Amino acid sequence: MRALLQRVSEASVAVDGEVIGQCGRGLLILVCAMQGDTEADAERLAAKIAKLRIFPDEAGKMNRCLTDIGGSALVISQFTLAADTSRGNRPGFSTAADPETGKRLYDYFAGQIAGLGIATEKGRFGADMKVSLVNDGPVTIWMEG
Repeated sequence: MRALLQRVSEASVAVDGEVIGQCGRGLLILVCAMQGDTEADAERLAAKIAKLRIFPDEAGKMNRCLTDIGGSALVISQFTLAADTSRGNRPGFSTAADPETGKRLYDYFAGQIAGLGIATEKGRFGADMKVSLVNDGPVTIWMEG
């Protein structure tokens, strides 16, 4: 699985003008299931993200994780993280998981994040979503797992 993390002070996602998910201080997690990914991959990635020390401590050093700060998460499906831009000018997405598998692993991943005690909201798989965020730092981290 691939994920792009953005440390945020707030984030929200809307579909057809209606906010369907939001979070306060924490992480906006854009996630993509790749061909061959399994539930074990989703579990590993969720555990790693929850423990990633990218929030400041009292000295201002990135030394705290999402659970340390009582932060929340907004999880958004984004198959375009599978983009292959190695040839031509149009990205290819053939390495992304098929839609059925992608949705299943997206839902499973979000459930894993929530299961770690993190308040979690989601976007809508396959929908045209409008994501708003205030990137804190800015801190943006790419992960594969």
